[in-house]
Amino acid sequence: MSHQQSPESVPAANGMPMLGLGTWENTDPEACRNAVATALEMGYRHVDTAQIYGNEAEVGDGIARADVDREDIFLATKVWIDNLAPEDVRATTEESLDRLGVDSVDLMYVHWPAREYDAEETLAAFNELYEDGLIDRIGISNFEPEQVAEAVEVSDAPIFANQVEIHPLLQQDELREACADHDVELVAYSPLARGQVFDVPELTEIAEKHDASEAQVSLAWLREKGITTIPKATSEAHIRDNWESLGLTLDDEDIEAIDAIDREDRRVDPGFAPWN
Repeated sequence: MSHQQSPESVPAANGMPMLGLGTWENTDPEACRNAVATALEMGYRHVDTAQIYGNEAEVGDGIARADVDREDIFLATKVWIDNLAPEDVRATTEESLDRLGVDSVDLMYVHWPAREYDAEETLAAFNELYEDGLIDRIGISNFEPEQVAEAVEVSDAPIFANQVEIHPLLQQDELREACADHDVELVAYSPLARGQVFDVPELTEIAEKHDASEAQVSLAWLREKGITTIPKATSEAHIRDNWESLGLTLDDEDIEAIDAIDREDRRVDPGFAPWN
């Protein structure tokens, strides 16, 4: 497999690089700064964080540390469920921008349709952020098909993406169809099923066939489906392994084998989730 992937080799979904660095649970400040800087120096141009991760400042430090222009980076964060009342949306978004050390973010998500979320009021506040140039795109996260439809209906600005858990063990067919119907991009968090992909015989077999890792197989399969992935990684080795998934092309037989995995293994399942 090629080791010479360039930033230009990352396919884009409407301007969003389809491979990004996730930072959930990357709570060690120096490790977080390092991971972000390392990924950017390697060629990543999409970084994802959230208010609740408690690491926006470190992500901002990592961006500042890397020798990459801010305008070349697709930066996303998320407003937490306690902050979704209209006045809190703006106040906490300004705090997020301040911590990140930026004037605006490329994508701001509603983190979950929970607690203070009210489709009309919350999204009206997001639309104001969009109109005022604080955010370039409006995203939603962990929305089920009916919530996606409602968000698209009540928002004046387009709903750009829905970030959800998707991987070979949670394929989300119905949700994928709903998002396609509404022209909403999909971003997969936990695309490696929190490490479970290493224990799936079908993926191991395909990985061995291509001299790749199971992680790379999972990421390549998602990309084949038109889904953007943001695997979290802290070590340079894992950041590189995920990056090198860009050099892996699965054949039809591989894709059919993964499509046929019939498991529903959801790894992120809080009580306030819309499916509970």
